[in-house]
Amino acid sequence: MADKSLVIACGALANEIFAIKAMNDWDHFDVQCLDAKLHNRPSLIAPKLEEVINARGKDYKHILIGYADCGSSGDIDALVNSDARLERLKGPHCFSFFLGEVEFETLSDETPGTFWLTDFLVRHFDSMVIKNLGLDTHPELRDVYFGNYTDLIYLSQRHDESLINAAVVCAEQLGLSFRHIHTGFGTFEQALTIKEIA
Repeated sequence: MADKSLVIACGALANEIFAIKAMNDWDHFDVQCLDAKLHNRPSLIAPKLEEVINARGKDYKHILIGYADCGSSGDIDALVNSDARLERLKGPHCFSFFLGEVEFETLSDETPGTFWLTDFLVRHFDSMVIKNLGLDTHPELRDVYFGNYTDLIYLSQRHDESLINAAVVCAEQLGLSFRHIHTGFGTFEQALTIKEIA
């Protein structure tokens, strides 16, 4: 059985995981990422995780699930609770990984009509939001989907002016006020400081 841990994570976190891994010269965990588009069908996340665990998990004593609840209605937690080797990242959404749970909850309470973006979501905004919701062909649906939103908050992981500019455009497309908070890797890096299990 491997001395390393296994991280099974959302593809939306892949760039950050590999950047953190390289930056710290870590080799104490292996990574398997699932398709980020599973977020559009959260009921499929837990079954896909189970599939990977069954295929690869037998070689590891510890497996970190790189997801929050992510709209799975507790299915991910039920999977984690079924196997003592499994541990999930804390929080309801990946936004809280970067911002921190307390700050995320505070901002959510202050501005309940917030649409959140990360670096990944800014880069894939057209496919994950505009096209996925059919706004490319039916822009009139924007107010149906986003009529109760007031703000767009972009949590950036990297200092990249082009992504900030793109996030401003995202807010304009949705008719929302824009705010930018640079989080870096936030508490996510701490969560990946996984020790080998003897």
